Amino acid sequence: MESQYKGTCPMTNFDIFTNEADFAPFAEAAVAAERIYPIDAGACALNCRRAMEGAVKWMYSVDGALEMPYQDTLISLMSAKSFRDIVGADLWKRMDYIRKIGNSAAHAGKQVKPEQAALCLENLFFFLDFVDYCYGKDYEERQFDRGLLDTPQVQEVVVQALPSEESVELAALREENAALREELTARREEQQPSYVPKPLDISEYQTRKLYIDAMLLDAGWVEGRNWINEYEIAGMPNQSGTGFADYALLGDDGRILAIIEAKRTCVDVSKGRQQAQLYADAIERKQGRRPVVFLTNGFDTRIVDGQYPERRVAAFYSKRDLEKLFNLRTMRTSLAHVMIDQAIAGRYYQEAAVKAVCEAFDKQNRRKALLVMATGSGKTRTIIALCKVLLERGWVKNILFLADRNSLVTQAKRSFVNLLPDLSVTNLVEEKDNYTAHCVFSTYQTMYHVIDAITDDEGKLFTSGHFDLVICDEAHRSVYNKYRDIFNYFDAPLVGLTATPKDEIDKNTYEVFELESGVPTYGYELAQAVKDGFLVDFVSVETTLKFIQQGIVYDELSEEDKQAYEDTFEDENGELPESIASSALNEWIFNEDTIR
Repeated sequence: MESQYKGTCPMTNFDIFTNEADFAPFAEAAVAAERIYPIDAGACALNCRRAMEGAVKWMYSVDGALEMPYQDTLISLMSAKSFRDIVGADLWKRMDYIRKIGNSAAHAGKQVKPEQAALCLENLFFFLDFVDYCYGKDYEERQFDRGLLDTPQVQEVVVQALPSEESVELAALREENAALREELTARREEQQPSYVPKPLDISEYQTRKLYIDAMLLDAGWVEGRNWINEYEIAGMPNQSGTGFADYALLGDDGRILAIIEAKRTCVDVSKGRQQAQLYADAIERKQGRRPVVFLTNGFDTRIVDGQYPERRVAAFYSKRDLEKLFNLRTMRTSLAHVMIDQAIAGRYYQEAAVKAVCEAFDKQNRRKALLVMATGSGKTRTIIALCKVLLERGWVKNILFLADRNSLVTQAKRSFVNLLPDLSVTNLVEEKDNYTAHCVFSTYQTMYHVIDAITDDEGKLFTSGHFDLVICDEAHRSVYNKYRDIFNYFDAPLVGLTATPKDEIDKNTYEVFELESGVPTYGYELAQAVKDGFLVDFVSVETTLKFIQQGIVYDELSEEDKQAYEDTFEDENGELPESIASSALNEWIFNEDTIR
């Protein structure tokens, strides 16, 4: 949406940012967002997102410390570790709110409330204030004035539609601002450390209405139908004998699936833990099933599911996530004495690897495992055997297999189809209309695209609790750093596979899987595989290339190669060099474009 304004336009919170010439493109979008706020909250949120995207891309164009991710979508740019390190956790959360509400306004067809649009404006203001502090020339301390939002902004407004994909071209922006990069990077490195983040100190009621309600809507809950506010609970150990849970989430049978204990943004969620436990106790006594407990302040959300220790989650579970969780619990059996399908993984080390993961998940109550297995030793067969055990024992229903290359995804899917023919599978890279299979194969890049985009009658499909097991092929630090938001978003046990020798795996990779450095869940390396006779050792062969070392001499070539030589090296005057020196050849072949 875009607005054309007629009549006088009073001052907005963002006018001051337009004074900096470099900020003009995104500052003007911010001004437009505030001016349209009184008449169209959705268009306001959409313009907030557009302004933020413009500012983020501008930062990438002028700051040499920001490393370009694999693609320049807003979520990829925001999720890059270098970007998150610069803006900090609290400001990033504010930005993510703008992104989500803007997405809802643009794609989901959901009505944006005025108070949500107002919070988008406030969060955008603090982000642009940070940008100005770090990169601007004459920073001035200022505060966001909510009173300006209530000022009549226009006498007459004409709203026009804009293409939904209109966006800043980052490559062009980086080229345009290349001359500024060194100066502004140095300025940010000097000024950023002294920036004092603006605390988001809003009431518990506002936290619930603005942040927590938005999270519930995003997970597909419907207020008044399966999401009840201030749910009365009898049997509480207090004078009145009753209490009120901030939120109760109900299943189709009317029983409580989960309760949410909310705190204001600046209060630690642990403050609500004891109260939530008392609510859960009372509900369990009444309905014979203990509900899942979520603790949140809108920024930090924890889950207590009765199986694993309390942990941080990126989002609330959807209704079908919670119903699946309880259904699996009724079917789940111990992993203590599992039988491995010998036709799938019949070698001793494959069986040992499966049992090691089962022990970690069950007896050790862990949610992450790392398998270090030499190339050719059957990692895929091992993980298929593990999946079969977990499916048969009622531990998982939905599985996600991730790899960073299409070929790995295709190979893995083919192996699963051959060895587990009854399991429904899909490859998101190739199948664009098959999303409901129980075993999903995808590259990280594709999964980034579909998390928010794929919906059905109940809302978003790939919600936080959709998968019960995530498999990460070729797990190593760079994969986690680049795509960690996927691992953080899906609240599922994680199994990593790698052929890298355990002593060469980065210490941080072990930390990702919550393991002691150098001690994977199970390891089977090349030396042992060679000793066992399952693999043969590699033999290195050194060789040289004549042209690379000695250059090319025309008279020594065959007639066919002489023709190729003439086509390649003859100049515009028809002259032909007798030879090409090796140094010139290296420069010609190994240029920057070739290396890239």
